Amino acid sequence: MYISIAFALFSVQAINALVLKHGVGKLPALGWNSWNAFGCNINETNILTAANQLVSLGLKDVGYEYVNIDDCWAVKTGRDNLTGQILPEPTKFPSGISGVADQIHTLGLKVGIYGSAGTETCGGYPAQIGHEYLDAATFASWGIDYFKYDNCYVPANWTDKYVACVPDQWQKYGPYINGTCAPSTSDAPPGYDWSQSNTSHRYEIMRDALLAQNRTILFSLCEWGQADVEEWGNATGNSWRISGDINPWWARVAEILNENSFLLNSVNFWGHNDADMLEIGNGNLTLAESRSHFAFWAAMKSPLIIGTELETLPANLLDILKNKYLLEFSQDEVYGGPATPYKWGTNPDWTFNATNPAEYWSGVSTAGVLVLALNTLDTNVTREIRWSEVPHLDAGSDAFTVKDIWSGKNLGCVQEGIKTMVESHDTVGKL
Repeated sequence: MYISIAFALFSVQAINALVLKHGVGKLPALGWNSWNAFGCNINETNILTAANQLVSLGLKDVGYEYVNIDDCWAVKTGRDNLTGQILPEPTKFPSGISGVADQIHTLGLKVGIYGSAGTETCGGYPAQIGHEYLDAATFASWGIDYFKYDNCYVPANWTDKYVACVPDQWQKYGPYINGTCAPSTSDAPPGYDWSQSNTSHRYEIMRDALLAQNRTILFSLCEWGQADVEEWGNATGNSWRISGDINPWWARVAEILNENSFLLNSVNFWGHNDADMLEIGNGNLTLAESRSHFAFWAAMKSPLIIGTELETLPANLLDILKNKYLLEFSQDEVYGGPATPYKWGTNPDWTFNATNPAEYWSGVSTAGVLVLALNTLDTNVTREIRWSEVPHLDAGSDAFTVKDIWSGKNLGCVQEGIKTMVESHDTVGKL
């Protein structure tokens, strides 16, 4: 819910942030990506169809602007023998990437491309390590506006000496207890500066290559939350992934929400934790789960990148993606910080729990205080928001003007708080 109340304006200066021209990267990116919808089965037709759907469905009008081509767009067998340039697959993209970009730009939208900071992309296509400046120049010449940089096939000379655990990747990096990795001989020493790691340097090289071009390109780091990226990502890219890949089922959405809830101190203007692409419209997510998924990705100020086939998207899910109040919170030009948990609910506060993350959140915006209450349980339960517990509200008042963010209904002046039944995995939202 949004609570209407006056606030003092605090100026937050981004420290060591990657500040680009024209405000690119200041706010979380909004757009569409091909991977969750099509995987490697991409072509010029489905990319341009998605671009036109962003316009015809009104998504462009509410701020979605990037049309991002993910993996499998290049000639798989290699680069141009003479120039060394990476090549678009001509059967998939007969107009070339530049031709597709021209058509997307004509619609008033922007275009993104995908690569990897390794020898191959995750799909086994040519990647950027050792070719950073050449490929950055190629992308700029094609009219690229957004670059997603993955983390597959890292050569041995570029691996890190130490390991910084990412909880959702414990199978690879060892067990963790309550969000903390179990001790390991590969742990970094106390105070280790991860900005000096090989992982950081791999991404810095591409950052510098992109900055050397005569074109502003948003830089999206997709390095899976490794090497404590929240320590250095803001100086390197405009957003940085905090986990492994998302999947279209509630357990995975809840797991990423839980993980990111402990990492939000790094989020503000010019830098955003990327909780991965939206799965709304995919898999077996219920309407309630889709609402919660979108509400928290917007509230955490993650990039909002749609990942479904827009032609078949049901109207009720489209309405979620176009929610006025959550998009305004995400794109607030005055307050750059995210909503954060103020009470965990089912678990004691500050409990790391992949299935039952924090349930009560709040954040300041131009429109007021956004308050969210999530039901992480598998049954319908009562959730109560007490004004006395919500940060940022005037402690001297027990009544506030309230609006429901899903219906847009004004609830008037509400005393003490709101108590309501919440469907399994749904979220109550008030302003």
